[in-house]
Amino acid sequence: MRAEQFEVPALPVLLPLGGILMVLSWLWLRRRGRLTVGRLLAAWALSWYAVAVLGATMLPMPMSWGPDAGPPATYRILLIPTLAMRRRDFVLNLMMMLPLAALLHLNFGIVEKLRVVRIGFFVSLGIEVTQLVLILTVHGNRWADVNDLLSNTIGTIFGYVGWQWIVRRLIREPVRSG
Repeated sequence: MRAEQFEVPALPVLLPLGGILMVLSWLWLRRRGRLTVGRLLAAWALSWYAVAVLGATMLPMPMSWGPDAGPPATYRILLIPTLAMRRRDFVLNLMMMLPLAALLHLNFGIVEKLRVVRIGFFVSLGIEVTQLVLILTVHGNRWADVNDLLSNTIGTIFGYVGWQWIVRRLIREPVRSG
């Protein structure tokens, strides 16, 4: 018997998904009677952020299964935090979560620090668990790494602090025209 193989490509999935999310967010706001330019732009920013996170964490996704696929690459599962994490990976994971606080505030009115950080933690946990399941079931090529969970959560905290600084700055010093 042979191993079955398939690769989920990035752009043919992500571009239509982004367009679909834009249309769905427009329909959602319109149906609720909340459609404004600002809300629509915030929803579209959230849509493309979700697409970017999906692309950065899951795609492209080569998969293989069947009797000849071999054992899962369990070396890709890192459950113990380590200081040996590549700095570049840490920074990229941190940066990926920076916009989350602003998008949660603009789209859902969520401003409480603990709630924002909790959502960032659970988004990251969802990503890592999905990567773990893919490694164990279809020989996914990503890493399920507790260090990513930590750096993503730190990125959420930094994003929250940065967004609060921006909001306070805009309230104290409103933009003046003319």
